[in-house]
Amino acid sequence: AAVAVGLALWQAVVWTGWKPSYLLPGPFTVLNTLRNNLIGGSPVSGHLLRATATTLQRAVEGYAIALVVGTAIGVAVARSRILRAAVGSMITGFQTMPSVAWLPLAVVLFQTSERAILFVLLIGAVPSIANGVIAGIDNIPPLLLRAGRVLGARGWARYRHVVLPAALPGFVAGMKQAWAFAWRSLLAGELIVQIAHRPSLGQTLDNAANQNDYAGLMAGMVLLLVIGLTLDALVFGKLEQAVLRRRGLATEG
Repeated sequence: AAVAVGLALWQAVVWTGWKPSYLLPGPFTVLNTLRNNLIGGSPVSGHLLRATATTLQRAVEGYAIALVVGTAIGVAVARSRILRAAVGSMITGFQTMPSVAWLPLAVVLFQTSERAILFVLLIGAVPSIANGVIAGIDNIPPLLLRAGRVLGARGWARYRHVVLPAALPGFVAGMKQAWAFAWRSLLAGELIVQIAHRPSLGQTLDNAANQNDYAGLMAGMVLLLVIGLTLDALVFGKLEQAVLRRRGLATEG
């Protein structure tokens, strides 16, 4: 129903004549273009499939690295008062900075390479994961920590069996937010940093705009939206529901 309402509003805006139809094509034109570009069997469809595969590969690899780095930083900051005082607010500051602001520096440091795109993605995702870990640890009930000490949990065992499992709801929330930041940062990087023989969805959007292919441009945007919503629903949504059900905060239905 929400999708139908969105498409109806889109078509209504087109019918108002606010912009010519070649500048702002209607939803049926865009969806038909997307279908032809994906399954048409033409060079365009092959290019779009390769671009989608490249973007998803970068997203998965970059997010995996961000997950490891962000978790390590979050645990370290949560454990040390000195680190929290020194870099705790800095992590939030990095999180609030727009990813596109890092692009000029990324190009200066790494030129137009995969490392420049990875740099921007990590800057976007790592602070969210770290903040999720910190918030999850800060909100652990003290009773659980005391119970762990009574049962002999010390050092790494304390974090492995008590702290990290108890902080999982906040951690998952940070992971979900980090994915959104990573996805946006990745596309911003691909729009600017375009690598030969490595087609990407960001590059596809830029090429469509330069060639005045506005139906193709909006078809690419719809594809990005569908990919983002699908991954959120199938991965992070399922993970979040599993955590909530395990803690009795959501039912199976």
